[in-house]
Amino acid sequence: MKVDLYNKSGEVSGKVDLSDTVFSVEPNENAMHQSVVAYLAHRRQGTAKTKTRDEVRGGGKKPWKQKGRGTARAGSTRSPIWIGGGTIHGPKPRQYNHKLTKKLNKLSRLSAYSLRTKENNLKVVEDFSIETAKTKLMAEILSNLSMNKSTLLITAEPDSNLWLSARNIPKVQVRSFDRVSTYDILSHKNIMLMQGAISGIEDSFSN
Repeated sequence: MKVDLYNKSGEVSGKVDLSDTVFSVEPNENAMHQSVVAYLAHRRQGTAKTKTRDEVRGGGKKPWKQKGRGTARAGSTRSPIWIGGGTIHGPKPRQYNHKLTKKLNKLSRLSAYSLRTKENNLKVVEDFSIETAKTKLMAEILSNLSMNKSTLLITAEPDSNLWLSARNIPKVQVRSFDRVSTYDILSHKNIMLMQGAISGIEDSFSN
């Protein structure tokens, strides 16, 4: 599949080949959904915890005698029905891990790339770099390429200047191709793909 190749000025400078087996498969909604669920689950800390009545400090003495006061019987001030008492069936530390098979994870990323390509929201850009990290320069490039909505810039290698230039622009992220997840692709409306990252992406799916 041939698509337009843009330079950072927003002009079409030629054509570039994209593999049909990566950028033109039928998107699988279920695979993408499960991948996003797994990604968000892995981000959860799972550290929420409340104390049961045996973990709350105090309450060792019976607050009043069993009979004769005309009030309810009580054996401890740490009872769950008392203010300051323990909690019944409260949260405990746990793992929210949601495992995906390698095949499903691969299918979800293929589907995400293909979906953005099908929507014409993926643009291939000639490799470029920024000598000095400046937000203004990155904003100009995004404007030239009509990337006015949330954008994910995929590079061949980590580039600190590009990352620093984009970090203060809302809804814009920079990722090297080997760090891109299905969630990253789907959470951004536009994908700016550097030409040098294409071979790395296609090779990653051939293994």
